[in-house]
Amino acid sequence: MSARDLSVLLGVILIVIMLVIPLPGGLLSVLILFNITLALIVILVAMNTQEPLQFAIFPSLLLLLTLFRLGLNVSTTRSILSEADAGGVVDTFGNFVTGGNPFVGLVIFVILVIIQFIVITKGAERVSEVAARFTLDAMPGKQMSIDADLNAGLITEQQAKERREKLKMKQIFMVLWTVPVNLLKVMQ
Repeated sequence: MSARDLSVLLGVILIVIMLVIPLPGGLLSVLILFNITLALIVILVAMNTQEPLQFAIFPSLLLLLTLFRLGLNVSTTRSILSEADAGGVVDTFGNFVTGGNPFVGLVIFVILVIIQFIVITKGAERVSEVAARFTLDAMPGKQMSIDADLNAGLITEQQAKERREKLKMKQIFMVLWTVPVNLLKVMQ
């Protein structure tokens, strides 16, 4: 087992531990800041990627980050309900957004829930499904194009093999997109 595989396994184990064991407020604050940093890094990398295969780990990364956020949500909620303290980040953010007014907090919470579930989740789910479907439907035509170029002598056997391998990797990548989308469906 490689170091990368071991680190992913350790990360998943830590996420499961977060779901079960209460975390102190200070550690929750650090983890929330780490989560925000990771989210910004993923957004920047995704926006600056020219081809999907340059960020081929994205579906798996999205799945792990979703599990991490789920663990953070459970830990933060447990800490708020049991100790009335979820750390400085949650307290500061809550006071900044609501101005100390619980009614304002409730209204903002309802608005965020509506935006999250109806607009963002459903829209992203549909966009990814359609993109994956169109890409997968185009695969046979791309394969025939590689064969036609090879038969016409425009590319060598080695180039055809490389193009087929790249096409195969794109197909696997698009199939992997269905895993996080289906997980998000289940979590709703």
